[in-house]
Amino acid sequence: MQVSRFLLMARRTGDETRALLLRVGMQMLLERGVSAGVQHIRLQEVLRRAGLTTGAAYRLWADQNDYQRDLAVSMVRLRLSTPTEYAQAAIDQLIADGASRDEILRAAAASHVESISVHTSDRERVRDTQQFLVTLALRATAETWPELREASHARHQESIDAFSAFTLSLMDAYGMRMKAPLAIEDFTAAMAALSDGFALRAIEGIAHPTIDAGASDEIGEGRWTLFALGLRALVNEFMTPTEDRGSPGVE
Repeated sequence: MQVSRFLLMARRTGDETRALLLRVGMQMLLERGVSAGVQHIRLQEVLRRAGLTTGAAYRLWADQNDYQRDLAVSMVRLRLSTPTEYAQAAIDQLIADGASRDEILRAAAASHVESISVHTSDRERVRDTQQFLVTLALRATAETWPELREASHARHQESIDAFSAFTLSLMDAYGMRMKAPLAIEDFTAAMAALSDGFALRAIEGIAHPTIDAGASDEIGEGRWTLFALGLRALVNEFMTPTEDRGSPGVE
């Protein structure tokens, strides 16, 4: 058994060893959460957990700071779910049922609020939440390394592209268009800023506000998260009904 394990280790290439140590480091970040930060992931501890010697690491990285830089970049590049996965799942049936635009906004916003809360029994959702919040915290320090800044910009653009396509499909379903001269990327950039802002509040331990509108004619009856009301305001300012069709499901 020990001989077989040694032979397997001996066959591991430098790239495989690098991938293993980064994978172990990312797992440690997910376990420890946002407060850890890459500076608290010590290379010696990573090596012990991976069952490797110091020499295996220092053939790949000059020092611990070098490893932590690559760890931060790898974590920012990691995606455990697609950017729109939870929002799409939250509204698919509602759209099929002909729900109003307000109902769609509330459901999509609620999926985001849930995605930044670790207080759920769904272990997969907790994992995704931890990954999102850790990544957001790393993006807030993007100026630390040029490589981290580049990875942060790339991740942000991936999200903008995904939510642009997602939003365009909803606009088509509900008969909306962008107001000139605004573009869909302007809307999704504003939405992303709002989304990330509430996520940072979650990192700080601030509960997400909710408003019970009752039967209000001014903001739409029902219970709203503050994020949902923010999205509603963005929709009203950035979009307008198309001239050649109605808006099914809009109250």
